[in-house]
Amino acid sequence: MITFSTQNVEMPDIDRMAVSRWINRVAAGYGMRVGNVNYLFCDDEHILDVNRQFLQHDYYTDIITFDYSALPVLNGDIIISLDTVRTNAQQFGVPYADELHRVIIHGVLHLTGQGDKTPETEAEMHRKEDRALEMLNPNR
Repeated sequence: MITFSTQNVEMPDIDRMAVSRWINRVAAGYGMRVGNVNYLFCDDEHILDVNRQFLQHDYYTDIITFDYSALPVLNGDIIISLDTVRTNAQQFGVPYADELHRVIIHGVLHLTGQGDKTPETEAEMHRKEDRALEMLNPNR
């Protein structure tokens, strides 16, 4: 089951059913299935608190993924700062909705085992994000 909730922000304008179907299709493309994936949309201050408390990082970020998967079943909590997503969309010159969907699927890709800590794995992550976004918006 995929759930969406908020902390200190309004629920983003996404089609939760379509996004859930998309996430399931992406997972299936990696030979996996979705168990319990919980999205929490929040503000910068909340994600900074989580980053400090659980990861000992003292900086803002767009996403934090807590992976509880027992492959091939994906389970996890994905925390997304809508403030940082909005800032990144402006910085990269892309529509907010596109950046939000990119970050949503970024967390799922982490659950499948995709990393992004080296230049090579980061480039592979971007390729996989682009492929997944094409599944959501075939006319991109």
